[in-house]
This record gives sequence, structure tokens and C-alpha cells, in this order.
Amino acid sequence: MSTRNTAGENFLLPNGTFFAELLIFLTVLGVIWRCVVPPIQRVLAEREARVAKTAADQHAARQARAEAEAAYRSALADARMTATGIRNRAREQGRSIVEQRRHAAQEESDALVTRSVAELRADADRVAADLRQSVDPLAQTLAVRVLGTENARAGGR
Repeated sequence: MSTRNTAGENFLLPNGTFFAELLIFLTVLGVIWRCVVPPIQRVLAEREARVAKTAADQHAARQARAEAEAAYRSALADARMTATGIRNRAREQGRSIVEQRRHAAQEESDALVTRSVAELRADADRVAADLRQSVDPLAQTLAVRVLGTENARAGGR
């Protein structure tokens, strides 16, 4: 009995319960491997694909934003150049208009001065003629008075 007891009490030797538990464990492990792991792997693969797609979308969005910003800067530069050209043309037209108006004003001023000089000469001639008409009789009357007595003396001689 002593050998039998030693063999039954030896914990290093496996018994039937160990093999039954090992078989159950392997069965559960197989079921988990077949039924639980594939859906988890599928979900993880889908998540990885979404993450990759999101990263690609973000990269594409960054590129599109950079291209849009470059196009915006280019359009802004073109608009500034166009505005500068328009502004320069407007300044040139403004200078031209000012020069034309200045020239027209100078011509008008010259014509006004010429007309005023002509009017002043005409007025001076008219005043001189009026003065001659009024001064001549006065001068003759004065001369007659001054010379009249002498004219009478001269006539009596």
C-alpha cells in the first residue's frame, strides 16, 4: 500500500482531472479563437482603415488648402498689380485732365485779358473823345476869354 499511496499522492504525476481540464481549456480556447477573435480582428482592421483614410483625407485637405492659399495669394498679387495699373492710369488721366483744364483756363484767361484790354482801350478812346468834345469847347472859351481881350487888341491894331 505504501507504493500506491506514494504514487497517488505524487503531485508531479498528472491524473485524469488534469487532462479533462486541459481538454476543456483547449476547447474554450479554440471557440474563442474561431468565434471571438475574427470579429475583433475585423473591427480592428476597419478601425485601422478608417484611421488611414482619415490621415489620407487630412493630407489631401492640407494639400488642397495649400493650393487654395497659393491660388489666393497669386490672385491677390494679380489684383494688386491690376489695381496699381488702374491707379496709375487714373493718375495719368487725372494729370491729363488737369493739364487740359489748366490749358483751357489759360486760354480763357488770355482771351479774357485780351478782351478786357480791348474794352479798356475802347473805353479810354471813348473817354478821350468825350473829353476832347467837352474840353475843346472849354479850351476855346477859355482861350477866347484869355485871348479875346488880346484878340480885340490884336484886331484893333
